[in-house]
Amino acid sequence: MSVDAPSLLRLEKTSLRQQALTALRRAITTGQLTPGTHLVETELSEALQISRGTLREAMRQLQQEGLISAGARGRLSVRHLDTKEIRDIFAVRAALESLAAQCLAELPDRTSAVAELSKAVDDMDRWAASNLEDRIEADLRFHRTMCHLTGNETLLHQWLSLEGSIRMSIMFAGVDRALKNMDTKRHFEIVDAIESGDGRLAAATVRDHMDGAASVLVDGAA
Repeated sequence: MSVDAPSLLRLEKTSLRQQALTALRRAITTGQLTPGTHLVETELSEALQISRGTLREAMRQLQQEGLISAGARGRLSVRHLDTKEIRDIFAVRAALESLAAQCLAELPDRTSAVAELSKAVDDMDRWAASNLEDRIEADLRFHRTMCHLTGNETLLHQWLSLEGSIRMSIMFAGVDRALKNMDTKRHFEIVDAIESGDGRLAAATVRDHMDGAASVLVDGAA
């Protein structure tokens, strides 16, 4: 059996790109790289110990996700959100996730969906004493799971396309405000509304959740 060396190199390069992407996404999401920070290729490639070409591939993906943006002369920096953008992001989230909650609440058999969402909230509680990154991922997993469980691929795709912006919004007003929005009680209220079988109630509960979360962030930045 012959070995295709270029293919092996591509796999290695992909792995490095993914590792760089994960590291940079984590640094931005947790606030290690703050909004407005200019991303200098030479510094980042040296810090991550990867080539500038591999770094550029990772940064292109982050730009597509909405985590970084291009400024004057194409210089890339960590995206900075304003209060209007925060409201806009949560308004779109409310539209998508309230639809997801309504769809799940109206399922003839909601048992497995409710069980999976309950487990996702339990995971949030389990990670409550862990580091910020794990808590953020647990929170995102709950909301992503709610969309996934609908079986509506278009809905899930739209949510995933917004995920970069959602990540940027989390740390908008600092750690304390971010953690306040990860309160498990508020997430169990969504699960309970879905379990009730009342689609309107489930949708309204999610909209209230998103309005409250946006207010926590915007008021915290005032």
